[in-house]
Amino acid sequence: MNTQAALTEAVYYILLSLVTPRHGYGIMQEAERMSSGRVKLAAGTLYGAINGLLEKGWIRAVPGAEDSRRKEYALTDSGREALINELDRLRELVTNGEIVLGGEE
Repeated sequence: MNTQAALTEAVYYILLSLVTPRHGYGIMQEAERMSSGRVKLAAGTLYGAINGLLEKGWIRAVPGAEDSRRKEYALTDSGREALINELDRLRELVTNGEIVLGGEE
C-alpha cells in the first residue's frame, strides 16, 4: 500500500515538467502550458517547492556551467515513482467517481 500523501497540483505539474530538465522560468511556462493556463506558479511558490523536492530527493540540480546563474533541475527515479503513484491515485479517484455517478457528465 502506498502511503505517499497526495501531491498538490503545483507540485504535480512541477514534477511533470521536469521529465525534461528545465530552469525555473521554464518550469513556470511548462506548468502553465500543460494546465491550459490554470496553474500559474509564482516565483516564491516554485522555489519553495523546488527546495522541498530537492530535500525529498525527487528532483536534482543538473550540473551546469560555473558562470551560469540559471540552475536547471531534473526528475530523479524517486520523483518519477512519486509521479506514477500520484497518477494511480488520480485514476482511482476518477474511476470511483464514474462508478458512483454512473458515467454522468
